Amino acid sequence: MVVGKLSDAVLSALLDTLPVEFSITDEHDKVLAWNRHETRVFRRSANVLGRDVRACHPKQSLDKVERILSEMKAGTREKAEFWIDLKVDGAPEKVLIQYFALRDGAGKFLGCLECSQKISHIQGLSGQQRLLD
Repeated sequence: MVVGKLSDAVLSALLDTLPVEFSITDEHDKVLAWNRHETRVFRRSANVLGRDVRACHPKQSLDKVERILSEMKAGTREKAEFWIDLKVDGAPEKVLIQYFALRDGAGKFLGCLECSQKISHIQGLSGQQRLLD
């Protein structure tokens, strides 16, 4: 729940500014939406909207995606997290991928949030950097 109110313009800017890319599926595993299309690591064409999320994943990971979704629907899993090494725009990059169950106030499964984030920069941080240093 967001405390306060956001205009559609601010909400749209917020979703496109988040340092993660995300995709959202409904309770039937249909793709509802995603953010940051032009800068995504995992780009999708608009014809993916409304299609089964399994069509967005490589065959070698489908059994794992199916297990995660099944466990979320059964209520035995809330989150799955893994990371992989990829080349992004020709450069090596570590990518963190997280799945989160979306539930209503009563715990009913509403869908899944998949988030991906390039983390090589984060892994390289050391020491401290204070605000505006």
